Amino acid sequence: MAIKDIPEIRFSDAPVAYPEAVAFMEARVQDIIDGRARECIWFLEHPPLYTAGTSAKPADLVQPERFPVFASQRGGEYTYHGPGQRVVYLMLDLRTRGRDVRCFVRQAEQWVIQTLEDFNIQAHITPGRVGVWVPRPDHASGARAREDKIAAVGMRIRRWVSFHGISINVEPELSHFDGIIPCGIRDQGVTSLVELGHPVTMAEVDQALLDNFETAFARPEKA
Repeated sequence: MAIKDIPEIRFSDAPVAYPEAVAFMEARVQDIIDGRARECIWFLEHPPLYTAGTSAKPADLVQPERFPVFASQRGGEYTYHGPGQRVVYLMLDLRTRGRDVRCFVRQAEQWVIQTLEDFNIQAHITPGRVGVWVPRPDHASGARAREDKIAAVGMRIRRWVSFHGISINVEPELSHFDGIIPCGIRDQGVTSLVELGHPVTMAEVDQALLDNFETAFARPEKA
């Protein structure tokens, strides 16, 4: 595989301001479109903030003064980002990856699910709900057990190049989610790896994500 076909892997140790991250993604996506740069996978954390996706409803912002709120071009509704949450922005060229947006989103979801399986967490997607979920039988209510959201997926595609990406709750302050209705879901909760009893480090999660990337985002075979 040529070096141009291997995504650049970036890590940011200090929290990255949301406008700074968006500016980088905008520039990198344009460079990928124009053939000046290769794909990029960026691992980072943000300072505490809320983002409003293109489907966000104002009523779902419960505490608008709690943290900065940023409009986002990604799909989805309100979400929280902050320390202890691994954010991975995916600037990938779908022109070489099948040109199938729905397939690409499924690949991102499966990437998270496969990564969580490495820590013995059985996660899944739920029809009609965005993101990745885990069952919480200890919170059973009536005939339906509660599910908690452990990861968010929100993408945007420009001329077949992706940006924005995923976030996995490793050990964030879960009470920070109280300022929003995450992704518009009112009857379920939010959890993290550590709250589920898996005291893993961010570095361990990063390594699992890297180990599972090529399998999750396998390029279509050339005819």
